[in-house]
Amino acid sequence: MNYTRHSPSALNLFAACPSMFVLERVVGRRQPVGAAAHRGTAVEAGVAHGLDNPDASVEECTALAETRFRELAALCGDSRRDKVEAGIPDMVARALAELRPYGPPSGKQGFIEWRPEGLTYPIVGYYDFAWDEHGIIVDLKTTERLPSEVKAPHARQVALYTGGNMEGRLAYVTPAKSTVYRLENVPAHRDALHRMALACERFLALSDDPQFFVSITSPDLDAFYFATPGARQAAWETWGV
Repeated sequence: MNYTRHSPSALNLFAACPSMFVLERVVGRRQPVGAAAHRGTAVEAGVAHGLDNPDASVEECTALAETRFRELAALCGDSRRDKVEAGIPDMVARALAELRPYGPPSGKQGFIEWRPEGLTYPIVGYYDFAWDEHGIIVDLKTTERLPSEVKAPHARQVALYTGGNMEGRLAYVTPAKSTVYRLENVPAHRDALHRMALACERFLALSDDPQFFVSITSPDLDAFYFATPGARQAAWETWGV
């Protein structure tokens, strides 16, 4: 078992679907990334280019994002790949409209490490964009539906990035809409992330044998996390279900 540091994504997975956490983080069978996740990475690349280069056209930023998506998704077997790719131009345009007024960012993909009391492993992550002059960190989220408020897993993630010293914001972008939410109650979200990490470490301390964790979990194959044929095959091979 090669688990030596926490991340918001790992802790959110531990809370939401312990069996998938065991499959990926304990057994070591990481599942392929879907087209939507590749789109998020690609859109971020196009937006980063546009923020760093204020004179770059939206079309130039979109072309960069589309090229990046095709590189990332070249071997992706996701049946929604073409539909997902079609949303890139509108997402890039909307994200740039939301974020260009902030000016060029002072930092991108910055590494954050937090070592709260009582943890064996640090909690680490990478923020998307920072503007030190404004005291703002923004995480960009591409999605099919615009949420009416900050989602709890995203709130915990951005609370880590702010360090309690920066203002955290979530920029949600769909092909049709976009909005930016300010993160409220940062200390509460950081405390929640800390508690999740403590629970995760107590769980992992139960054994050094990955098969022990297989024996005390069972996957829900109707859950989103096991929606792909590959994930269901992995569940069969791991749990026999």
